[in-house]
Amino acid sequence: MNTIDCIGQVCPIPVIRAKKALEGLGEEGGVVTVLVDNDIARQNLEKMATGLGYQSEYEQKENGTVLVTIVAGEGCTVESCGTDGDSGLVVAIGRNTMGEGSQELGQILIKGFIFALRELVPPPTHVVFFNSGAYLTSSDSNCLEDLRALEAAGTVILTCGTCTNYFEITEKLGVGEIANMYGIVTTMSGAKRLINI
Repeated sequence: MNTIDCIGQVCPIPVIRAKKALEGLGEEGGVVTVLVDNDIARQNLEKMATGLGYQSEYEQKENGTVLVTIVAGEGCTVESCGTDGDSGLVVAIGRNTMGEGSQELGQILIKGFIFALRELVPPPTHVVFFNSGAYLTSSDSNCLEDLRALEAAGTVILTCGTCTNYFEITEKLGVGEIANMYGIVTTMSGAKRLINI
């Protein structure tokens, strides 16, 4: 039995860690338990298990934590969609937050989104940043580790030079390369699939 401690970790981290543990079980199957401290993580773990065809149950602990148990039977394996070749996916990020409403929540969401991108197999071919999204590639960004991991996996990271000049952060570029708008448009137009944030 694999037990993963995800106390204090927000989604998608518990789901990703559980999925990796399930992948490690192989065809013989087994049990993965995940300790979380919020109901959203519990719900997302159960949805993932159901989506993969696995059984799950949870136990509420006295200290407010929840133990989620996922059972993968013999012959079950976690399948990764499109694990060979080029994903053809381009992700365009035009802001340093995700969604409308709370700025603080938006920053948490965009960090979680970029973390989740690095778990895609195969990874995106390109991630392009423009407008306030350019801040995410600067040397003081809290997304830098995840973006560098994406780059190491083969993803091309492009940031709009007009944007870095406008915000006066060109010298602070921490990952990838500076691009012009024509290059960004060409990259986006050549995508097989495009996510635009």
